[in-house]
Amino acid sequence: MALEGALKLKELAYMHAEGFAAGELKHGPIALIEDDLPVIVIMPSPKGSATLHAKLLSNIREIQTRGAVTIVIAEEGDDTVRPYADHLIEIPAVSTLLQPLLSTIPLQVFAAAVAQARGYDVDKPRNLAKSVTVE
Repeated sequence: MALEGALKLKELAYMHAEGFAAGELKHGPIALIEDDLPVIVIMPSPKGSATLHAKLLSNIREIQTRGAVTIVIAEEGDDTVRPYADHLIEIPAVSTLLQPLLSTIPLQVFAAAVAQARGYDVDKPRNLAKSVTVE
């Protein structure tokens, strides 16, 4: 999902974005974090892997200590993340199999909003193959 969100920001808003797995934070991406950098975190359901959920909470804390702004997409009712999210986007609590589908919606809306704020036409992204553009 993170890769999809990063791709949408590139395609629509023409800005660099990077998606990566939670375990990769300390393998490069953390070096790029600085004051006021927006970082979007897709929080896994607390109904799934407790280890992965705890890892993401730890990552959010590390990101915040470096001054970044955290935008967290999390399941409704996941109160463990609330204290660590500068901005919280809640998605409905569904089966863990469906959560990735719901997580993509705020990412796509965010990319479209950023693109429009930058003055770009989201219906006609430049330099994309015909198979992915709106005609």
